[in-house]
Amino acid sequence: MLVLSELHKTFGQTRAVDGASVEIRKGQMVGIIGRSRAGKSTLLRLINRLLDPTSGSISFDGHNVTGLRGRQLRLWRASCAMIFQQFNLIERMDVLTNVLVGRIAHHGFVSSMACRFSDVERAMAIKALDRLDLAPQALQRAGTLSGGQQQRVAIAKALVQNPNILLADEPIA
Repeated sequence: MLVLSELHKTFGQTRAVDGASVEIRKGQMVGIIGRSRAGKSTLLRLINRLLDPTSGSISFDGHNVTGLRGRQLRLWRASCAMIFQQFNLIERMDVLTNVLVGRIAHHGFVSSMACRFSDVERAMAIKALDRLDLAPQALQRAGTLSGGQQQRVAIAKALVQNPNILLADEPIA
């Protein structure tokens, strides 16, 4: 279960998140609806710890996520995949490699820098691309795809992380 308790995030005088509290059980799908600049994206970034909360706490399955640092924080982010509004693809790389980037947290520094991925990981990536009707584009440069195709590549990248939580910030806008 994901539990947010009195979560706050301020930027100077601006309160982006003001006392958010919620319990989300495993398997639930939850939508966050609000006007522009209401703090929806900030809340998602707090959950996956791209931002540190000003106060409050985040826990998952009874473990405190708020205080994670270093390797433990990287592992949390890997288990808490994020699909961003911007696709965050490397346009000059092929689609398959962009999807495999989602596996980097499971690698050491040298193998991630060299983009060394196992055959099992490559099969996972192809399967994710196939689910999204993109397997034929696996070796195509990401920058040559349409916006909708790039969006699906970003979704495939999140899926190969095999996350416990999938956060989506307007993934099909």
